[in-house]
Amino acid sequence: MNKKASPTVKQENGFNFSSIFPYIAIPIALLTGWALFTFVLGDTANFEGGDPVKGHPLNVLGTVHKGGFIVPILIAVNLIVIIFFIERFISIMMAKGKGSVSTFVHNVRKMLANGDVNGALAACDKQRGSVAAVLRAGLLKYRDMSENTELDKEAKVTAIKQELEEATALELPMLSKNLVILSTCGSLGVLVGLLGTVKGMISSFEAMATAGAPDATALSLGISEALINTFLGIMASAIAIILYNFFNTRIDSMTFAMDEANFTVTQTFASKH
Repeated sequence: MNKKASPTVKQENGFNFSSIFPYIAIPIALLTGWALFTFVLGDTANFEGGDPVKGHPLNVLGTVHKGGFIVPILIAVNLIVIIFFIERFISIMMAKGKGSVSTFVHNVRKMLANGDVNGALAACDKQRGSVAAVLRAGLLKYRDMSENTELDKEAKVTAIKQELEEATALELPMLSKNLVILSTCGSLGVLVGLLGTVKGMISSFEAMATAGAPDATALSLGISEALINTFLGIMASAIAIILYNFFNTRIDSMTFAMDEANFTVTQTFASKH
């Protein structure tokens, strides 16, 4: 009983950490964005006269700082995209297992065709990952149903299918977990950047509306603020959308491998019993 309980506890602990990870990562990204904006971009060495508020920027860092209070939010959005790219990449690579998934499924199919269920289970233990976990659950039920003398063939096949479906239902949510954050950043980056663009254009029009000659410095700062926010927002959205589609493609390939493995187990049992 203890040996069977320990993997469950381990899985629950992993699930809990994965659930609270966004609540840790997002505030850290926001604080980091504010710190970079205040202490790096807003460093006095980046401005004429050492004045971040009224001084003209001397370099790129100072220019980005002139983008205003929207800049630290956009920096945080970009950091969130990077953080969850790393988190999802590690998770999906671990879910893939140690070797090629297609080769693993092919080898298990050959072992089942030869009646070597224990060898297939050993291959699952060696491969690890989500596909191996689903296949292992099905193989254990396969072995149990092979030894069962009470149920008929149709009931046995149904039991194996149910076991595989339950195992798949447990694994798939973990693969797509936190991808919604990447998709949200894909939309949020553009919207926040647009907000900064509008704010910058308002500042520019205010400079043009002053009596007499327009304030050229204020006008240029407003345009600079608009363009900086637009750039940061588009960059965050573009990266987030590319990564979201990349991970979805990887998850789809793993889902296909799970379906193929499930079909292999049920069809082999049906043909041999």
